[in-house]
Amino acid sequence: ARIAMTCIAKKCGIRFQPPSIILIYKEKDKDKTRRRIMPVRNFSRFSDCSIAAEQLKNNPRHKAYLEGVSLRQLKKLHGLLKGHLGGESLAESLGKIQQEETIDPEEDMNKLDDKELAKRKSIMDELFEKNRKKKDDPDFIYDVEVEFPQDEQLESCGWDVESGEEV
Repeated sequence: ARIAMTCIAKKCGIRFQPPSIILIYKEKDKDKTRRRIMPVRNFSRFSDCSIAAEQLKNNPRHKAYLEGVSLRQLKKLHGLLKGHLGGESLAESLGKIQQEETIDPEEDMNKLDDKELAKRKSIMDELFEKNRKKKDDPDFIYDVEVEFPQDEQLESCGWDVESGEEV
């Protein structure tokens, strides 16, 4: 029986020929950096990237290694592979993925279906986590106070105007 090890993912990428996901990782409590090549089998330009990414992440042979890699990143890598198999250049595939990952602040998310809304929320959550300051960060400040300039006249909104009624 193999002892479950904890792997710390450092980098994750793809190789087009043969189609593979490559993971650069370190084993916990060891300094040695290792590389794991996970072949992507039965994948074509018509395959569903989400399903392929889930299958790879849940594969018993790779599960322990891919614990630190988000399902989202695996979907992106499969998207790049799918674009390559469909004849797109790497720049075209990256552009398409970047467009899908960008949130338009003017978009009305009330009009989205549940699947698209969940996708947008996932993108926002990932962006929030990436930008969040944690207690361990060197530039973390506990209580930040900011003075906003009062140069211009403040606009009043209809909802904040006092009415004659008592609450």
